[in-house]
Amino acid sequence: VLLAAAVCTKAGKAIVSRQFVEMTRTRIEGLLAAFPKLMNTGKQHTFVETESVRYVYQPMEKLYMVLITTKNSNILEDLETLRLFSRVIPEYCRALEENEISEHCFDLIFAFDEIVALGYRENVNLAQIRTFTEMDSHEEKVFRAVRETQEREAKAEMRRKAKELQQARRDAERHGKKAPGFGGFGSSAVSGGVTAMITETIIETEKPKVAPAPARPSGPSKALKLGAKGKEVDNFVDKLKSEGENIMTSVGKRSAEAAKVLTSPINMESVHMKIEEKISLTCGRDGGLQNMELHGMIMLHISDEKFARIRLHVENEDKRGVQLQTHPNVDKKLFTTESQIGLKNPEKSFPINSDVGVLKWRLQTTEESFIPLTINCWPSESGNSCDVNIEYELQEESLELNDVIITIPLPSGVGAPVIGEIDGEYRHDSRRNLLEWCLPVIDAKNKSGSLEFSIAGQPNDFFPVQVSFISKKNYCNIQVTKVTQVDGNSPVRFSTETTFLVDKYEIL
Repeated sequence: VLLAAAVCTKAGKAIVSRQFVEMTRTRIEGLLAAFPKLMNTGKQHTFVETESVRYVYQPMEKLYMVLITTKNSNILEDLETLRLFSRVIPEYCRALEENEISEHCFDLIFAFDEIVALGYRENVNLAQIRTFTEMDSHEEKVFRAVRETQEREAKAEMRRKAKELQQARRDAERHGKKAPGFGGFGSSAVSGGVTAMITETIIETEKPKVAPAPARPSGPSKALKLGAKGKEVDNFVDKLKSEGENIMTSVGKRSAEAAKVLTSPINMESVHMKIEEKISLTCGRDGGLQNMELHGMIMLHISDEKFARIRLHVENEDKRGVQLQTHPNVDKKLFTTESQIGLKNPEKSFPINSDVGVLKWRLQTTEESFIPLTINCWPSESGNSCDVNIEYELQEESLELNDVIITIPLPSGVGAPVIGEIDGEYRHDSRRNLLEWCLPVIDAKNKSGSLEFSIAGQPNDFFPVQVSFISKKNYCNIQVTKVTQVDGNSPVRFSTETTFLVDKYEIL
């Protein structure tokens, strides 16, 4: 019989312990405190015995995973159970440290309960434990989908009613009458004011979206009361605005948000340049670049009038055949011969306090060697499940990619994937059936990595793989090296902000 399972320090301090029979806290703490003193140093042990109990244990860095059993328990079965316990802990804890174990103690206890019931081992594996503890319910998904549909229909009906009320108010004003009082208001004037407040705010929110996003449920909704006080109306409208209006629907949007988060505040000089590139790339799962298109631009911002007549010295070290195009007001001959950006009329000034695009470039190719980050996703069927190996390799070693997220779709209704080896971290989004492989930095020192996982499904279920990242180094080696005044050719202090973003990056 298995008496208890515990994770303790090398000094015998219990971090988390689950007892499977009636035991007092004092008893379990005493057993664990005695455990380190029983081990003989310098010998390889997997178990140690006392007169009453047997300790079966496995070291885990600075901790021990310990099973306390009776002396007549089957040692071979206990060792197998111990291995399963040791594999469960890294599933919930990123690091095998005391504070991490304490933080996820309840997750571990729930998982321990799936392995052992009333002192005897259950016939379960790691994948089943993940599925059982996640408690993914098909009925709950159906309920949420129905509820979201009802909320969308209610919002659409509310907008329709609001438009009707606004039209009625306009008709009344056109005929020189007061706006009618709807719903038995005490005063028709109050009715018109409140109606206008509601309709104007609601119609403002009716802006075209990229894709319709389902409204997330946020508690029971209340019916629209036209007779409510002004404050209640404002609160209601604010609540509507907050419901699902800003859900990110594409990788491009996510990378744009990442850019805002990652871009650290820089010291902007009076002459400031933004160099921004966006990449759109589509690859086949069996290799081969279907299309890669990259667009870049230099935006000039001048905040001081005395630096309005300047020239930008551009250094172009690109060898891939990038097509460059200057602004119509820029002297094209000067740029071609001397790689300088200046106005056709040297007496004129650049606009002040506005972003002006002075140079843009474009690269379109199907050359595989131009791919900045290659992704190889290799699903292979194994019985009813699929073993998926996915790896990345940075081909353009001069780049430093930050906040890289490789998104792999998963089949629905089969639970969570069982992660084998992984470089970096992962997030499982059970609502959208996605596995997000997160890598903080990919550069020349960390140019390749892999992820292995298994889950029930077919090879086609894991495509298309999408990638997003943000970089402070641009792909094409086009930089502004110097800024000088038109008169006197004296140098001007300037600042540069470089961003390389993903518009679309898919492996189909």
